[in-house]
Amino acid sequence: MKCSNSAGRRWLGSLKRHWVPVVLCASAVVELQAADWPRFLGPGDDCRAAAEDITGFWPEAGFSKAWEFPKGKGWSCPAVVGERVVVFHRVGAQEVLDCLDLKSGKPLWHTPYEAPYRDRYGSGDGTKSNPVIAGGKVYALGITGLLHCVDLETGAVLWERNLHADYGMRDNFFGHGSTPLVLEGKVIAPVGGEGGRCAVALDAGTGREVWVAKHEWGAGYSSAIPVRLGGAAGGKSAVLLFTGGESRPATGGLLCIETATGAVLGELSHRARIAESVNASSPVLVGKNQVFTTEAYGSGGILSELSTDGSLRKLWGSSRLGAQFHTPVVRDGLIFGFDGQNPRLAELVCLDAKTGEEQWHEDFGGKFGRGSLVDLGEAGLLALGEFGELVRFKPGAGKAEVLQRTRLVDAPETWTTPVLANRRLLVMQNERGRDGSTARLICYRAGSETK
Repeated sequence: MKCSNSAGRRWLGSLKRHWVPVVLCASAVVELQAADWPRFLGPGDDCRAAAEDITGFWPEAGFSKAWEFPKGKGWSCPAVVGERVVVFHRVGAQEVLDCLDLKSGKPLWHTPYEAPYRDRYGSGDGTKSNPVIAGGKVYALGITGLLHCVDLETGAVLWERNLHADYGMRDNFFGHGSTPLVLEGKVIAPVGGEGGRCAVALDAGTGREVWVAKHEWGAGYSSAIPVRLGGAAGGKSAVLLFTGGESRPATGGLLCIETATGAVLGELSHRARIAESVNASSPVLVGKNQVFTTEAYGSGGILSELSTDGSLRKLWGSSRLGAQFHTPVVRDGLIFGFDGQNPRLAELVCLDAKTGEEQWHEDFGGKFGRGSLVDLGEAGLLALGEFGELVRFKPGAGKAEVLQRTRLVDAPETWTTPVLANRRLLVMQNERGRDGSTARLICYRAGSETK
């Protein structure tokens, strides 16, 4: 199996640094092991690790590398179910799905397909959407709008759709980047197509169209999350989509879409004025009926109230948490996320969820950059900086108390959210490191073996 080790050229200027995959979320109703990570925000769509992986996390002797896998271009997050790891990346003119054994890194199958692409800026042609594992299948939506469903056991292609051709998708700034949402037998994907075709739902088993959601807002880079209107005990199933693609003037915001029909139940405008801004961070549920969305380029964060009928109402806004691509974490009445459009000015910000007031900010020494977060429950929060430094800290209303820190890699654009699954920590190095290492997936032992 031949795999390119070349990484995409570094994007120059803030205009070219809108995106990294971390911005992608999906959900499925399947039987999973407690410690699986089948989609890039985890099984609960909240960046929270399983209790089995939290206990004993961060060995006293540090993380030992179990294996590494050379990868091509892209910032996609791996998906893990059982002992299988699925990686989505670009090698030359092909997009590739590779399946590896979690413990050994041994390749299990390799599924490439042709997807030639070059964006208008001459960079950033790697994969941005994340693979999703659901019901024994893998779903991957590539940068050109090709959606594939493959068998998790063998890698055989079960069905495929060209959403760009079928729905008149716009190319957007850097191609397509939203992760599909697998929910209630449907694969839901933003398309931002012609004729106000905002999002579509396809049958998860066949790829047949189920519905088309109509709205004028185009497709951004954020990924949808599921929600139950009226609480988990009852109410209507819906999807929250933070969207807004290329348009002049810039338009976009948060939509609530009914899962069964595709009807748009509610909308709330949230978009920076600059046309080159993008919506990349996924919506974050706060309590039972509130939603936090965030975007850089001056628009900041907004907390909205979600009614039982799906309508949305703004509660407060804050300019102090404008995340460019990573998704914030909510716990204990506080919202944590990285604010800033560039690594030099980026810092972790803590907001009070009730008022939006800033509680504190922390830059972890000034060379951490824009990080991604994983909730470790009682063990604190885990942050991976964009140059490869890993920090575990205790969050609170007063400050971030750093408990442990280490450097896993020394490379730029380490933007992909780390995956903690089945006692393994998976980290994507997306660019060449200062030590000469090339793009790769690195698997670390994150605790004692499970029985």
